[in-house]
Amino acid sequence: MDMTQLFVDLSRGQFAFTALFHFVFVPLTLGLSWILFIMEAAYVKTGKQVYKDMTKFWGKLFAINFAMGVVTGITMEFEFGLNWAYFSRFVGESFGTILAIEGLTAFMTEATLFGLFFFTWNKVGKKTHLLITFFLALGTNLSIVNILVANSWMQHPVATFLNPETMQMQLTSFVQIYVQELAQIRIGHVAFAGYLISAAFVVGISAWYLLRKRNTGFAMRSLAVGLGFGLCSSIFIFFLGDANGLAVDKYEPAKMAAIEGQWETQKAPAAWSAVSFPSQEHEKNYFEIQIPWMLSLIAGHSLSATVEGLKPIMRENKERIYDGLVALKALEKIRAGQGTAHDFDIFDPKNPETKKYRDNIGYAFILQAHAKDPHNASAAEVAKAVKDTIPEVWPVYWSFRVMLACWAMVFFVMVFGAVHVLRRTLLKYRWFLWLAVFAIPLPYIAAEAGWIIAEMGRQPWVVHGILPTSMGASTLASWNIVVSLAFFALLYVGLFVVELIVMFKVARKGPRSLGNGNYDYKEHQ
Repeated sequence: MDMTQLFVDLSRGQFAFTALFHFVFVPLTLGLSWILFIMEAAYVKTGKQVYKDMTKFWGKLFAINFAMGVVTGITMEFEFGLNWAYFSRFVGESFGTILAIEGLTAFMTEATLFGLFFFTWNKVGKKTHLLITFFLALGTNLSIVNILVANSWMQHPVATFLNPETMQMQLTSFVQIYVQELAQIRIGHVAFAGYLISAAFVVGISAWYLLRKRNTGFAMRSLAVGLGFGLCSSIFIFFLGDANGLAVDKYEPAKMAAIEGQWETQKAPAAWSAVSFPSQEHEKNYFEIQIPWMLSLIAGHSLSATVEGLKPIMRENKERIYDGLVALKALEKIRAGQGTAHDFDIFDPKNPETKKYRDNIGYAFILQAHAKDPHNASAAEVAKAVKDTIPEVWPVYWSFRVMLACWAMVFFVMVFGAVHVLRRTLLKYRWFLWLAVFAIPLPYIAAEAGWIIAEMGRQPWVVHGILPTSMGASTLASWNIVVSLAFFALLYVGLFVVELIVMFKVARKGPRSLGNGNYDYKEHQ
């Protein structure tokens, strides 16, 4: 295997491992902070001690998870510089600025309010503490805004252009990066995914208490809050997920084609591939079960809509390679100090006539990985490059279906539970309580699958259409990544085990862990 490609693959593997592990903790923090606010608001409104105890108990689990999220997130900042040095330099002005804002604003805000939440219960009034909890939730949720804005820019780079003299992406509008359609939709989608995870967490643990017939009044109130919060969240996720799909189809057609397993463009109304086994090598699907017309309705909300297939996209990408070679030739001359006015004009963001050349330079970069002289590349080398311009289909295809199935099961839990809580008949269905307990991991799996779709579906790009993943990596020895990956694997697994032990210990004790006596609440005080 080519050692450069091995380093890239190891770097991708390490970042995927640390990012997916980090995101185990982030979503619970997002949603649980708002659940704490809802519970404390009930305490301020009613004056009932049970709601204050609910806030404090779930706050303990929030604190454990928050700490793990901080620890696992810090290392990711260093990975950019260590494993992805060229990417960091290439996008420093746009990407780096966003990360700096995140560290100086959202992280510092939530860290400060985290302390105020836990240490001012008996030092400030009820309403003042409720205000602290509100801003804790707000700050916690703001922490994902900058991260998702940066990631969405990588998926769909806007308001930037490549400076051929510095080989860096330069900003043209900082505001546009934040208000672009893809970023706005994904912020909402990820936030509500976190809300659903936290709701399932609260519902599952509360159901376990009810199965054990412990803290029943406490558990029923917590369950009711979790079900209401989860039902609303699951509905919002559906509509935001639909909007995200439309945006992906618009800005990342290759990712959309991979999600739907479309090699050819179907005639409308197009059938949806519910189950199949995609073959990247043969560019076809095996054992396919289709639902007529459904793809048109999903992808475009119309029977006249369809999804462009990967084969037509590859044919278009071949033309993009040749357009990109024009920009690459101009770039080489500029970097050699021989650039003409015409060469600089190709990279002028105000010149619409040269847009197709500068926008497709990334495709020429992909060809460079297959041809020593891309300007005289053979047909076989171009064909290999063209195949590399689309993502690996099967992980994207199946991750989407896993995500969808997990959401559907959790949605059922929330609907069934909410209906029977309102009817006061929930305790009749012990099978449902067990289902709620075992459903705790489902939204986590859905969220992780969603990130696999987003990141693997973006390949082969680290910045879509501009910087291939293979170019973004550092030039270090592969053994450095192997050692650090092994270290992170041991560290993160160890941290995860510690968190599970502490979480289970606190959960087993239940609200009695607060040390305030009996919390059975049989009389629903």
